[in-house]
Amino acid sequence: MKVILTLIASLFLIQISIGQRISKEDRLILKKKEDSLKASAYIILNGRTTEESLVADSQFTRLLVKALKVKNSFYYPFDSLITISKLIPPDSSFRIITWQLQLGEDKTRQHGAIQMRTQDGSLKLFPLIDKSEFVERIGDTIANNLGWIGAVYYRIIQKSAFDKTYYTLLGYDENNARINRKIVDVLTFQNGEPIFGGPYFSFPNSGFSQKFTHRYVMEYKKHAGPRLHYDEEEDMIVIEHLISESGEPERKETLVPDGDYDALKWINGKWVYITKLFTSKLQDGQAPVPNPIKENDGQFNIKEMDKDLEDVEEEGTTTGTDSTTIKTKKTKTKKKKGE
Repeated sequence: MKVILTLIASLFLIQISIGQRISKEDRLILKKKEDSLKASAYIILNGRTTEESLVADSQFTRLLVKALKVKNSFYYPFDSLITISKLIPPDSSFRIITWQLQLGEDKTRQHGAIQMRTQDGSLKLFPLIDKSEFVERIGDTIANNLGWIGAVYYRIIQKSAFDKTYYTLLGYDENNARINRKIVDVLTFQNGEPIFGGPYFSFPNSGFSQKFTHRYVMEYKKHAGPRLHYDEEEDMIVIEHLISESGEPERKETLVPDGDYDALKWINGKWVYITKLFTSKLQDGQAPVPNPIKENDGQFNIKEMDKDLEDVEEEGTTTGTDSTTIKTKKTKTKKKKGE
């Protein structure tokens, strides 16, 4: 209940900020541009062909930049863009916008941008260029916005240590036809420039120390849907443990959740890995069933995404969304054709 009241208060303050900072004329301009963006965003996700989605993605990117150039656009929520992730940290210093583009059955790319809050309402924007397909070890890479390890972010966690602010991003990547990913990445700013990744993870006695040095990456069987979410009450990132259903843990396409949980706890400027968070496992039939965050028409189900605010499977607001199972409409259609 406390979290819900805080969310309502935050949304109320956002509406006040919009009214105070954006002129009536600019609000009308932004509303018109939002309508155009909504149409392109729908086609990105639901295009009949890859080419159609690519054209829509290009149109969306150009339209988004034009919209963000409107004075004080930072305070405009773009609420109708329900297939686009828009996260703002508690200090409201920036907004990170991400979305996904599927290129055929075996390739997915993420696009995005970071919009900084400015005193005069002008636009300061950092495009996010997904380079993950060219990186061999994404768990130990540090990169700026031009070498971004792409993900659609569903939660942002603000932490501080040693007089520095850290923004932890929980993201989802529908990577290829066999494997999905969930990623825990840490965003910092150095001389005003965004930096993704860093020595902010510790994995004592876990066997991960040589694998994930600069971000945590969960890879698993397509549509397996393991949980990776932030528990506000416990102040931990809870991670569902994975096992290989064929006894081959090196084959990521065989990894599925086993009902046990690990966690990451922020301690002295690092996310420290904790194994066996709970001492008992759920028996067959007792595990919570994830609610899909998309409707049958491929649109995001915001009500289901919001439920994680009440410690249910999904979560989603202008300040964070947690997606356990994301399936694009094109993926579903192609799967049916192949059956």
